[in-house]
Amino acid sequence: MKHTVSEVTFANGLKGLLVHVPDAQVMTFDINFRAGEYLVEEKKWEVPHLMEHILLGANNRYPRARDFQAEIEKNGAYSNASTSVYDITYEAECADFEWERILELLLVSVTEPLFLKEEYQAEFGNVREELTARANNHFRHLSLALRESYGFLAKTDQERLRLMKNVKLKDIKAHYEATHTTSNMRFIIGGNITPKRRELMIALLSSVGLPKGEGRIELPDERPQRLERPLYIHNPTVKNIYFYIDTFMRRRLDDAELDALNLSNTMLTETLHSKILGTARERGLVYGMSSGVGQAKLNSNWWFGAQVSPKNAAALFEIIVCELEKIFSGDLAKQDIESAQQYALGRFQRGAQTVGGTANGYSGRYFFDESIDDYYQVPKRIKAITKESIIEVARELFKEQLWGFGSLGSCGEEYTADLQKHIESLWSYR
Repeated sequence: MKHTVSEVTFANGLKGLLVHVPDAQVMTFDINFRAGEYLVEEKKWEVPHLMEHILLGANNRYPRARDFQAEIEKNGAYSNASTSVYDITYEAECADFEWERILELLLVSVTEPLFLKEEYQAEFGNVREELTARANNHFRHLSLALRESYGFLAKTDQERLRLMKNVKLKDIKAHYEATHTTSNMRFIIGGNITPKRRELMIALLSSVGLPKGEGRIELPDERPQRLERPLYIHNPTVKNIYFYIDTFMRRRLDDAELDALNLSNTMLTETLHSKILGTARERGLVYGMSSGVGQAKLNSNWWFGAQVSPKNAAALFEIIVCELEKIFSGDLAKQDIESAQQYALGRFQRGAQTVGGTANGYSGRYFFDESIDDYYQVPKRIKAITKESIIEVARELFKEQLWGFGSLGSCGEEYTADLQKHIESLWSYR
């Protein structure tokens, strides 16, 4: 979508982006605070999540959560919130004609919560149900357990359920007061932001009823450690093997490296004709497989994961090793790189065909370090990826020999250790 982006900074420390999409029929709002689990003590892990649930509830203008939600939704608007280890983000989307009303309501919910005891009790039960449902997601369970093993700040949903009993309403109020300040708040608003609407938005945002605070809260310094042995989670009800392979770099990737690594993902797993997934599917070994890139404050991560039957696992791992070693050695066909670039360009354009998709394209990086990606340069960046850049970043990620492997199922620790032997050679490549 054609659009322009401008950053607005206020005297109270509040900052954000206005993404103007001419003639758009919807408006989207994202309000972000550094307020995740890394800021609470371990036994109080669920404080931020419970706070997020309660905040979009009763406030000084609406005495019950249902009243507030009815007011938000009466013209078809949508609102939600999410909590991560690092952030809490409140979001809303509405028809263009009611943008001012919805923005006011979202700001009221964030700045004037009542934290009623009865709503705390109700949301305590709702969060328990949410975590119980998530605990049935085997990929999620394994991923969180691995992150904890690497030394990241993480808890599995099973652990979180056990820790919930330690959270009191006073803990939630204290966390809100410590994190919900204007200098710790960032926003992105997308839609048809005409000059007059821009003035109204700035007026609303400049009068946000929160204390200024002491600035944007710093992210934690997390440094992953290599796993000396594979992580195995036994679940007798799971006959297939859920697995993840992770390799880390002790720094963040720059944009060119990130582009090259993402293109490697495209070539390896993102299509049904990709090098790993396509080959495995052709041989009837696996239904689906994914890989991806993760970044934290001090490190970068490349991961591979799938669900596979025990009889097919070794053959799948051989394909993974073979295709990665081809990248290391530079055995990459020009046609494969160009095809992956075309796919990446098309995916990029699909992802930005809505106001929400366009605004979301800025949120991850802006909320992380306040950088503003140049949307219109992305196609050029994709086209600029070279064979040499793909090889270089892949080699460096494995050269550091900071890695781990984990599985979940009923295959046993010995079988998991044997599977790991199939991939160990990847970290000995020079």
